[in-house]
Amino acid sequence: MPNPARRPASLTATALSAAYASCELSPVDVLRDVGAVIEAREPELNAFWVLDLEAALDVARASEARWRAGTPLGPIDGIPVTVKENLARVGVPMAAGNAAVTHVWPERSSPVVERIEESGGIILGSTVMPDWGMLSSGVSSLHGVTRSPWDPSLTTGGSSAGAGAAAAAGFGPLHVGTDIGGSIRLPGTWLGLTTLKPSAGRVPLDAPYLGRVAGPMARSAADAALLLTVISRPDNRDWTSLPPTPLDLRLDAETYAAHDLRVGLHLDAGCGLPVDPEVRAAVERAAGVFASAGARVETVAPFLTDRMLRDVDEFWRVRSLVDLEALPEEARERVLPFIQRWVSAVREVDGRAVLRDYASIMAMQRATVEATGPFDLVLSPVAPVAAFRAEWPMPWGEDDLGMAHIGFTVPYNMSGQPAASVNCGFTSDGRTIGLQVSGRRFDDVGVLRAVDWYEHQRGPEATPDWPIAPAPG
Repeated sequence: MPNPARRPASLTATALSAAYASCELSPVDVLRDVGAVIEAREPELNAFWVLDLEAALDVARASEARWRAGTPLGPIDGIPVTVKENLARVGVPMAAGNAAVTHVWPERSSPVVERIEESGGIILGSTVMPDWGMLSSGVSSLHGVTRSPWDPSLTTGGSSAGAGAAAAAGFGPLHVGTDIGGSIRLPGTWLGLTTLKPSAGRVPLDAPYLGRVAGPMARSAADAALLLTVISRPDNRDWTSLPPTPLDLRLDAETYAAHDLRVGLHLDAGCGLPVDPEVRAAVERAAGVFASAGARVETVAPFLTDRMLRDVDEFWRVRSLVDLEALPEEARERVLPFIQRWVSAVREVDGRAVLRDYASIMAMQRATVEATGPFDLVLSPVAPVAAFRAEWPMPWGEDDLGMAHIGFTVPYNMSGQPAASVNCGFTSDGRTIGLQVSGRRFDDVGVLRAVDWYEHQRGPEATPDWPIAPAPG
C-alpha cells in the first residue's frame, strides 16, 4: 500500500500498479502529480526534448477506465514512462541531440515505443541526449546542459542524460535509455539509479549496431524488471534480436540464494583512469555484503588493455567523422566544439586501421567472456570517478582523453553480457557511487535478481533518499 505521506510521483511502478488495482489511486491523479513535479523542476534540469502532458492525460483517462473495468492492457498500464530521443516515435522529430542535423520524422515508432504503448504505458515525452550520443554527460549543442536532480551543478552522465535526470527527479518511475559503451549505467552511477544494459538482442531495436542496446532506468530493480518484461517482447525489425523468450522476472529477495554464488570482484580495469579510493571502498563494501551472505568472492584480474580502449575510441571517432562529413559544410560548425575536435583527430585514419580497430574490439569481446565466464556475477565500479561538473562534456573537462572512463562498462557492450548499475554508497561530499553487477551471457534474470537482493541488503548508508519534493501540504 502506498505511504500517504509520500506524493504519488515518488512511488514505484510496482506500487502504482497495486494502487490502481485496488482503486486507491487513478492514473489521472498520478499523471497530474508527476506533471506538477515536472513543472517545478524541468526548467532547471532540462530533461525533455519533447514533452506533451496533454496527450499523456488522454492516455491516462483511457487507462483509468480500463482499471475501473478490470481490463488493463498490460503490466505497465497507466504508468508514466519516458523514452530517449533516439527511440523513434511517430510525430516526434529525431535530432540526435545535435543542432547541426536535419530532423528525422519517423513513419513508425520504434519497437520499444510500440511495446510500451501496447502495454498501456503513458509516454510523457522524449528525453535529451548529447550530440550523437557520444559524450558521457548532458552537454548538447541542441539542448544545452542537462543537470542532476541531486545537485544541479553536477552532471547527469550520458548519453542517456535526460532519462537519468527524469528518473532521479521523479518524472515517473520508468525510463528507457540506450547504451553503446556505458550510456545507461553511467547516468546510473552518477544519479544513484538502478539500471540494466540488457544482453545484446534482448530488447529489439529498429537500428541495431555493434554494442548498442536499449534498457530500463529506474529507482529499483523491481521496476527495471517490470519494464524489461514489456520492452523485450519480440519485433522482427531487429534481425539481431534473441529468440522470443519469456523472462521469469519474479524477484524475491527473501529466498535469494546468495550463498550458492561464485562472485568475481573486478577493481582494476587494466586501462583508463585510476579508480578513486572512495569509489573502490564502496564497491569493496558491496562485495562484502555478498561475502557475508556466503557467496565465494574472488578477485578478477584486469582483462582489458589501454590499446583496446584506444581502438574502440578510434572506431567510434571514425563513425562520427563520417556523420560529420555528411552534413552540409555550413552546418558542421553547429556541432558541439568538443565533438568537432574529437572527430578531427582521426581525419587521416584509413580503412586498414579501422579493420584493426574492429579486430581489437573482437579481442575485447573474447577477453571479457573468458575472464568473467567462471563467475555467476562480477562486481565492479561502474565508473572510476564520481559525478563531475554539469558543464563538462567528459569527466576531465574539455581535454581529450579518449574513452578513459569506460574501462569497466564497455567490455559488456562488446561481449553482449547483461550489466546493471545500483547505488552502493556515497562520497564524503554526498555524490552517488554505482556498483556494476554483470552476469553470464543472456542471464538478465540472474543479474536483476542479484541487484534486487542487494537493494534489500545494502543498508541506509548506500540507499538513495530520492530528491523528489514532498507533496504540498
